[in-house]
Amino acid sequence: MADLSQQLSRLRAALAASGDVAYEWQIDGDTLIWDGPFAELFGRDPAANVATGEGFNRCINPQDLPERLKTLSDHFAGQRPYACEYRVRCGHGQFRWVQDRGAAHFAEDGRPMRLVGALRAIDEHKQTEARLEYMASYDELTGLYNKSRLRDGLTQVLSADGRGAGGGAYLVVGIDKLTLINDTFGYETGDAVIVQVGHRLERCLRASDMIGRVGGDRFGIVLGQSSDEYAQAIADKILCNVRMSPLKTPSGSLHVTVSIGVVTAPDAADSAYDIMTRAETALHEAKKQGRNCFISYYHCDAQRGQRRRNIEVAEMVRAALKGGRLTFAYQPIVDTTTGEPAYFECLVRMIADDGNVVPAADFVPVVEQMGMIRLVDRYALEMAVNELIRYPDVKLAINVSGLTAVDESWLRAFRALLKDKPEVTSRLMVEITETAVMQDIEDSARFVAAVREPGCRVALDDFGAGYTSFRHFKSLVVDVVKIDGSFVRRVSENRENQLFVRTLLGFANGFGLEAVAECVETADDAALLAKLGIRYIQGYHCGRPSLERLWLPEDDRERNVMANGDGGAGFAATAAR
Repeated sequence: MADLSQQLSRLRAALAASGDVAYEWQIDGDTLIWDGPFAELFGRDPAANVATGEGFNRCINPQDLPERLKTLSDHFAGQRPYACEYRVRCGHGQFRWVQDRGAAHFAEDGRPMRLVGALRAIDEHKQTEARLEYMASYDELTGLYNKSRLRDGLTQVLSADGRGAGGGAYLVVGIDKLTLINDTFGYETGDAVIVQVGHRLERCLRASDMIGRVGGDRFGIVLGQSSDEYAQAIADKILCNVRMSPLKTPSGSLHVTVSIGVVTAPDAADSAYDIMTRAETALHEAKKQGRNCFISYYHCDAQRGQRRRNIEVAEMVRAALKGGRLTFAYQPIVDTTTGEPAYFECLVRMIADDGNVVPAADFVPVVEQMGMIRLVDRYALEMAVNELIRYPDVKLAINVSGLTAVDESWLRAFRALLKDKPEVTSRLMVEITETAVMQDIEDSARFVAAVREPGCRVALDDFGAGYTSFRHFKSLVVDVVKIDGSFVRRVSENRENQLFVRTLLGFANGFGLEAVAECVETADDAALLAKLGIRYIQGYHCGRPSLERLWLPEDDRERNVMANGDGGAGFAATAAR
């Protein structure tokens, strides 16, 4: 008896420590005997309404009771162990989740005589489970669907169209310049903008449409049974609704606009992944065209034909990368005080299969649209570095796209190539266009700082075309500005252009920067620019781009067009992958 008493004492201590409640259900007499902190768990005396199996069933949530009874029945029939989860009403009227595990004891004839088990509270577990389930489908900030759930909805629309239920459309809506809002006013204001824009989008849609947040500043909208015309009408409605009145934020009222990419399903693609990707392409084009507008993705045959041609050009470039058939054409930047080249700009050219030279204008825009410009810029970087190593007296400049300026992999390659090579970095200049800089000042400033860190110089190309503000210009810390050619052409005959050049030159001098005038085509223009104080000029008057290495003596220049294309051969395998 002493041993039994000690065992019971240890059992009760264990139950008290775990918070579990043990029970024995005498099935024939329908009596329930409880042991453990029942009152603490359920806020009531176990003698009140829960002294019988029938009484306990009345405390179980009606939605959960059928599953619990079925589990009991299966266990009594010997089909599976008894283990289930359900909600029990407590003394204060609320429900608590419990996990119920037990085992039946049977009579000789196979009838269940009693059930012995234990209840454990699992409210926290269930809350975590519900939270994870919610996060699997919903965006935490806005309460809208997330990207995964939205993709599932788009897949359902495509499936319905396959059954003849009509097509649909997908819209991706991007908040314009949200990064600027975050940096200027803080993320609390940025979050308020995201939430309120989401609410305005919802008001533009039908109850059957789906909306979700697919990125930091982007929303996705799935329109079922939608024509091209209806999708475009919704896009126009969204544009008007967002910009019609300011949003109320912790920082005050803010006017916000959005840009939209529109794709019709399944005309533009036959999978949810492809449709969402192409919508992002259309959104990017809308932002390039000035924002606060929508662009539809390839609606007509001519556009689809252009898409096919773009794919062909992209394949040509890919083959040229693999075969080492990208090369440089060099154009001199001339010092007006000496008349001699100060350095050379490297302009990418492609050698076609037939040996013809393809200018950058014929393939670079396609490469940018098809997402390959980072590969080309990486290849150009390697060629330029190899040229600088091979010719220790020359100075070169290369161009990078706005997309490359936010590409960390390019910067990693840049650092690796130029590590411990001060004799090379001091002779390399990297050019980025002002219009690209204006799309994202913060990322551009970080890129400029990273390029200047090892000793390279940075030039701001097309200066004056992007309307860089004084505040933005201070954050860039570039070394050279290249005055856009639109202000330089026929400058000797155009008084307005002279005024613009003086203004831009004064701006550059105020920051202690070198100024280069682009697109100088006549001797008169060159003379006037020198008189105005422009130190460096570039254009057909100074020299056309040439595949020859113009810094070499004429008798020594290599005329083989492929001779300066071997610098990126080591990168060809990477490009192929």
